This record gives sequence, C-alpha cells and structure tokens, in this order.
Amino acid sequence: MSRLVSTAKGVGRLEDGGETVALLDLDAPDIGAALQAGFDVAAIAAAAVRERVPAAQAQLLAPVPRPSKIWGIGFAYAEHRSEVGYTGAAEEPVIFLKAPSSVIGTGERIRFPKVAPNEVDYEGELGVVIGRRATDVPEAEAYSFVAGFTICNDVSARDVQKGRIPGRAADVSAAKSFDTFTPMGPCLATLDEFADPDDLRLRTWVGGELRQDARTSQLIHPVAALVSYLSRQTTLEPGDVIATGTPSGVGHKQGKFLRSGDEVRIEIEGIGTLVNTCA
Repeated sequence: MSRLVSTAKGVGRLEDGGETVALLDLDAPDIGAALQAGFDVAAIAAAAVRERVPAAQAQLLAPVPRPSKIWGIGFAYAEHRSEVGYTGAAEEPVIFLKAPSSVIGTGERIRFPKVAPNEVDYEGELGVVIGRRATDVPEAEAYSFVAGFTICNDVSARDVQKGRIPGRAADVSAAKSFDTFTPMGPCLATLDEFADPDDLRLRTWVGGELRQDARTSQLIHPVAALVSYLSRQTTLEPGDVIATGTPSGVGHKQGKFLRSGDEVRIEIEGIGTLVNTCA
C-alpha cells in the first residue's frame, strides 16, 4: 500500500499518515519518468530510502509532470449531463486530448490566459495513471495496466470551448490545454490503497464553498471500460493519464467562474487533496 509523490528532489513515498516524505533511491526524477523507464509501481514503492523529510518541507510536483498524453472524458456522469443539457448517446465515451504542457502540481497557481480570462471553470476528476504499455486491452484485464490513481482538475476556458471568442472556432482541446490548466496530485495512490477502487468519494470546494460531491461509482463508463476503450484508440504509454470526467456542480451553469484569488480544493478519498489558487 503506497502513496507515491514526485518532488523537486526526486521520487518519494508518503509515510506517517502523509506527514513525512521518504525520498527513494531511484534513478528517475519523477514517477512518470520511472514508469517510462520500465519500473513498475511495486518496484518504485520498494526502493531503498535515502532521506526522510517533513512533508511540509517537500516541494511536490505533479506525480507525472509530463505524460506523453492526457485523455479527457466528457459528460462522464449522468447528473452532469443533465445540468449542461447534453443529449448525446451514452454508448461510447466522449473523449478529447489535453496538452501535456498544461500540467502543474498541487500548490501551484492556475493562471488565466490573456485571450480568455473571464470564463475559466474547474472540474474535479479522478485521474488514472497508466503503468505499462496498453494496446487493445480487454476490459477484464484493464486494471493490470493501471499504476494507480491521482486527482486532476480539468480547468476549462468555457468561452473558448463554446466558440464565444471572436475569430475563434469552438475548440474543446484548446479550451482545456492552456498553461496550468491541468493541476494534478498530490500523489499517485496504488490500487491496493482502496477497498473498492470503483467507488470513491470526490468533492470540490471553491473558496471554501462545496461545489461538487459525488462518488466515482456514478461514472457512466467505469475506469476499466475507459482504459479498454482508449487502448483501442491509441496505444497507452506508461505515465499516460486519463482524466475520467467531472460530476455535476461545475461553475459555468451557475455563472460561478473562477476569479483571481480563488482557491480550488479537490479531495478524493484514499488519495488526498489537490489545492491550487487562481492568479
């Protein structure tokens, strides 16, 4: 059972209930690089400890600072589909790609893009990190290709997404790929951290107000189905991330867009809390 972190000083393991980071003797600068180099999570977690530091003194990075790709899932929960008025069929997932350069870690600032600063929105999501190369994977075997879970905030410029910027066509991937638009963290939790990895409570607060409260068991397409489906679209590489979609409670349907100074806090049981402030 492990919660692994990427830090400015290398890969670590959370200990003492998250109060201590055990820095590991591993020839990789972060978890993503270790997975891409062929280490599995068991080998990473079992690496020798070279130093222990208080967690408050460790500079946490995103668990996978530069995945080769980030797949996002749209309209993933039935209540979210209802709140945004989506009427498409649910037989297959709605998918899109996000730029790897949009990733930041917990504690870093979400920056509003100059071209679209006024309708920036949050989306708290369960993130799935791929552990080994996956092509055309059967759903029954999908979890064997998963390294673990993290938390993602699929930040979105809604006016770009909906085509409300003069001279720009509607573009989902562009709306979600601005720099700093994929906060991720605080750790990678291995699957044995969870009694039931398909039923986790997810909550999102903005400025202390609870905006989202759901369970991942409400996903229309469960994690195994998403891994299998996406592995048939393109080969999933170690360290790739799937942002599994957001539940109801997003800001734009309420006119509650993010503003400078807002703190976005997303918590998923067994993983921890991802916290970012808007600038």
